[in-house]
Amino acid sequence: MKHKNIDEIKKLESLPKIIKLFSDQEIKNISELYNSLPVTVHNQKQNIIKKRWLQNYSKSLDTMYISKLKEVLGEFKMDNFKSEKGEDFFGLFHESFSPLKLHVDSGFEEKDIIFKQVVTPLSPIGETVIFKNRWYGKSTSFTIDVDELKFKPGPGQNERSREHLGTEEFDKTIYKKYLTHIDINNLKGLKVELVYQWKVGETLIMDRSHIHCSSSNIVNKKLGLTTFTKKK
Repeated sequence: MKHKNIDEIKKLESLPKIIKLFSDQEIKNISELYNSLPVTVHNQKQNIIKKRWLQNYSKSLDTMYISKLKEVLGEFKMDNFKSEKGEDFFGLFHESFSPLKLHVDSGFEEKDIIFKQVVTPLSPIGETVIFKNRWYGKSTSFTIDVDELKFKPGPGQNERSREHLGTEEFDKTIYKKYLTHIDINNLKGLKVELVYQWKVGETLIMDRSHIHCSSSNIVNKKLGLTTFTKKK
């Protein structure tokens, strides 16, 4: 699948940016919300616990969060899956014990005009590696593993692809510092845009077309909140 509105998507793109979006108390309130929410997924293979931000768990927090996002993004629509009642989830909390590998969160609907993803660290340990390279197909995990490429995704699951590859060897210094959890041959042709070192109280805003991954530098675990948006 390729997005049908790639030109419209590209018009909305910009460099990643890090901002102070929430107060210390608001970060504390979001962390407390995480602790109270039920577990959505405990993915043993990825070694990650995911919880969806359910609407109306805390209406005042819901209102605050949407208001703050609109301050920086303008008008947008959520793109985080929906509840059984058809309500948008406001985001996905991810408690990771192992680093996530190379992927892109570009959505699952070809007509959507994907917009920004907003990552708010809730723990001080963590790094996100964002590449200059972009992807305009469906949400995809990138791999050169022959068996992994045979995977047939179900609804809401990432495709598998090696079409991100180029010919230029990846920078070995950057690899050793940040990306040893990935086969270096799976990084051919990629160039790093930004390595964001997580800091509680900051928020990372990046385009959903950016290929990215965690760095290999995790101490025990990291906890963050990600919200995916679209224009329509």
